[in-house]
Amino acid sequence: MTFTSWHFGMFVAVVFGGYYLPALRTYQVQWLVIASLFFYGRGQPELLPLLALAVVGTYLFLALALRNRRVWLPAGIVFNLALLAFFKYKFLFIETTNLAGVGWVNFLLSLPLPIGISFFVFHNISLLVDLTRQKVVRPDLTSVFLYIIFFPQLVSGPITRAEMFMPQIKPKCIADVAFVDAAKWILTGFFFKLYVANNLNTMTSYMDFPLYETVRTSDRWLLVFLYSYQIYADFFGYSSIAIGLALLFGYRLPLNFNLPYISHSFAEFWTRWHISLSTWLRTYLYIPLGGNRGGVSRTYLNLMIVMGLGGLWHGAALSYLAWGLLHGTLLVVERPFLFVLDSLSRNGVFCGAVTALRILVVFTCVSIAWVFFKLPHFDHAVGFFTGTFADHTAANPIRIYRSVALIYALPVILQHLLPTGWFETYRKKLEPYLYGLMAVLTFAEAGPDTTFIYFQF
Repeated sequence: MTFTSWHFGMFVAVVFGGYYLPALRTYQVQWLVIASLFFYGRGQPELLPLLALAVVGTYLFLALALRNRRVWLPAGIVFNLALLAFFKYKFLFIETTNLAGVGWVNFLLSLPLPIGISFFVFHNISLLVDLTRQKVVRPDLTSVFLYIIFFPQLVSGPITRAEMFMPQIKPKCIADVAFVDAAKWILTGFFFKLYVANNLNTMTSYMDFPLYETVRTSDRWLLVFLYSYQIYADFFGYSSIAIGLALLFGYRLPLNFNLPYISHSFAEFWTRWHISLSTWLRTYLYIPLGGNRGGVSRTYLNLMIVMGLGGLWHGAALSYLAWGLLHGTLLVVERPFLFVLDSLSRNGVFCGAVTALRILVVFTCVSIAWVFFKLPHFDHAVGFFTGTFADHTAANPIRIYRSVALIYALPVILQHLLPTGWFETYRKKLEPYLYGLMAVLTFAEAGPDTTFIYFQF
């Protein structure tokens, strides 16, 4: 049940209607928990016991860690990482051909990858760390369930820290709902997913193996940048819908994107892209590893570890690891020069040119790195690059229509390049026409239906 299906629209309408009934006012949290379990179970009912195990297990470790943090906090983290490792990385270490005849083992190995396991495991760890650090009174199990499985963010985030979400769990009134803001977020999300991402997907599907063998060198480069726009529109669209849905129920989720493609550096990119993930990695991994406190060499090592693990978090594939390590390398290489580059961008005759060049370099490198993300099989990614950095001709090449591609990529380009101050000045005059245009294009020019890219994680 994806966010863009009519089934989901009916589901939200029913949940919203029941949520604000006076008779259910004291049971709003329970109502959302039931709705979230239904939402998750409709797609993978056989994995509902696993979800319950993850939540209840984390709750028990939380209760123990509030008494003895030194012993039970690490145990709770290991419990969650073990769940993630088993379901996401088991086939890296287990040869299934050697397990024939072992019934219960085969049953466990045959279970599909739980949707959103990467996200709810990170929520579990945040819950354990944040609440035991603050030494708060143990929350009730229902509130813990809601924090972990709240359906707008359950499948693909944003990853919300427990210390931000838990204080919001209290009775809500329909009079307090920010309907206008919610509608803007939801419409924006639908527009970027249905009009931008889905239409671009019809072209970037030629990046897949073996279709890319029919693509000429120049068109391969075009596809690299189109996929960069697509993955942004797809994930930004999901995050926007999630934020809007949460507002309908009185909850505020963190922003997940802040115009990442105008970043001046790779370090800045990771403060603008998938902000909830980069914040999580910095808070719960980079800083505990020592951050930048152990000298230059240790800082570089920590960056490589964090980005490598961040890549593997997306999946058990060499391409994801390569993607993470490539970003780690870019962060390490640029770090000694950041002070000089920032000075050049702020001062001097050519400061504007330097800034533009920096943005172009970061965007180009990030776009190239997305190839490893698009093609999880490392050999396929290498094969794609072979025809990208060398003259490649195809017997019967497909043609990518650049004018059509520009039309669908234009919203992302304009969103990033239009001066923020100019838009703020004319916001009230432009908004009715802007949202009206987005609504028309969303329903009149939506591309073929595709699942959200981050659903696979």
